[in-house]
Amino acid sequence: MNDLVSRLRALDTCAVSDALDKHGLPSAVSGLRPLAAQRAAAGRAVTVLLGPPAARPAEGADGPKRHLGTAAVDASGAGDVIVVAHQGRTDCAGWGGLLSRAAAIRGIDGVVVDGAARDLAEAAAAGLPVFARAATAVTARGRAAEVSWGEPVELAGVPVAPGDLVLADAGGVVVIPFAQAEAVLATAEEIAAAEAAMAAALDAGRPVSEVMGATYEELTGHRRRESR
Repeated sequence: MNDLVSRLRALDTCAVSDALDKHGLPSAVSGLRPLAAQRAAAGRAVTVLLGPPAARPAEGADGPKRHLGTAAVDASGAGDVIVVAHQGRTDCAGWGGLLSRAAAIRGIDGVVVDGAARDLAEAAAAGLPVFARAATAVTARGRAAEVSWGEPVELAGVPVAPGDLVLADAGGVVVIPFAQAEAVLATAEEIAAAEAAMAAALDAGRPVSEVMGATYEELTGHRRRESR
């Protein structure tokens, strides 16, 4: 797994998105952008599902009530990315500053929130990348609660299971299902190498119409989904 994460860190989301396309998989999570430390985040998904307060399990059903995200942070470390499924909500934060501080202390690589996040200056000061739909000052207290963690979730229709590979950078957020990780990474590495060679050809003075010809279209072409 550590080798897979290292290979993922050497890529960007555009190459991975193209590879996901070629394997007939969802190519990206739409609408998320970097809002804190301006570096990429790459690692294994540790998932958190949020919902309205009424959706929180009763005390005793899953242990004592706790603040959203805390169990996932305590269970995570280097090579992990916290993934918060909050159904795109921007009326309150699905992530905040104390969580960011705790995540940074534990060496967590980054946080992806399908919704809003707050205390982003604190996250940036801690060096923690946070990718979300928007910034807000509005607390989750009384507005949202943790439904579960460590279970499969969806981000804008893209399924994410614990242990899937997540890469987030200035280009967006992509998710590689763990079962397809080796194949998708190999394809992404081929695409990245081919595009680096094309960039070198442009730098050497070759016309872009020649460099980005049929070979480029084949390189990034879609693979038809296999029928199941």
